Amino acid sequence: MAIRAILGVVLWLIVSGATLAQELRVAVISDLNGSYGSTQYSPRIADAVQRIIALAPDLVISTGDMVAGQRRPVLSELEVRAMWDAFHKAVTDPLTRAGIPLVVTPGNHDASAYGGFEGERAIYAAEWTEKKPQLNYTDDRDFPFFYAFRMKGVTFVSLDATVVGSLEGGQEARLRKVAAGQDTLIAFSHLPLWPFAVGRETEVIGDPGLQDLFGSVGLDLHLSGHHHAFYPGWKDGTAFVGQACLGGGTRALIGTTDRSERGFTLLEISAAGDIKITAYKGETFSTPVDWTSLPSQLGQGASLLTRLDLAPDAR
Repeated sequence: MAIRAILGVVLWLIVSGATLAQELRVAVISDLNGSYGSTQYSPRIADAVQRIIALAPDLVISTGDMVAGQRRPVLSELEVRAMWDAFHKAVTDPLTRAGIPLVVTPGNHDASAYGGFEGERAIYAAEWTEKKPQLNYTDDRDFPFFYAFRMKGVTFVSLDATVVGSLEGGQEARLRKVAAGQDTLIAFSHLPLWPFAVGRETEVIGDPGLQDLFGSVGLDLHLSGHHHAFYPGWKDGTAFVGQACLGGGTRALIGTTDRSERGFTLLEISAAGDIKITAYKGETFSTPVDWTSLPSQLGQGASLLTRLDLAPDAR
């Protein structure tokens, strides 16, 4: 597997050579929520959804925080259900009408595993069990929390990561099982393994043992949200891509001051398993992010990430 970076038109021409037939196209969205309890979505959300539909992906992944819960006093069931109705109207329903499946992973604002928010997690489970896409699942007994499915030769795994610290509930053993014998393997969760954004340095899984597990199972790519800033990183053979947000609260990457623009990510996976990653921003979400404008490295020590196009096996 190789990660192909699109850094602008010139470099795209260099890395592309002859045009590759893409076997699988996946859009990744994250952190669409606004203020706590809000049932209103910015018109920018509709713009992003329409742009994604125009790109005709095979799949859309949400890395969490689709609604704005996790507040004390805890929101009522009626309030939480109203937020989900608004999300479906803005995002789920247009994608469904376009024939594009949407898969999700829990975020802290829509399904927090911290104490006191059990009701919100239960509503999240009910909402997505009702809207469960028809996919080739290899482990779905805990859908929509931890689950795995295959699409066109690629295995995708949702990790339930809404609290700081190591994964709970035997997820590591289940990841090892569903990953066995798979050629291209992509995991997605809300919290990242390593930090990306200013102010969120400690809001991570932060488990070196999980990094080792990713390496041992041959995980190609880990997608995450929560940090509201786009960065394509690499560490010890695994690619890590933090998503920009589409909702409120854009943030700056560690070591920088400029906030990451709102946007989404597009993955294009060839028959050979090469993954091309493009992040789109701008008024119509048509402008690719120039990776050379991003730090060459992020973080320090055990959490140090190298920009993906500078990784030893990048092309």
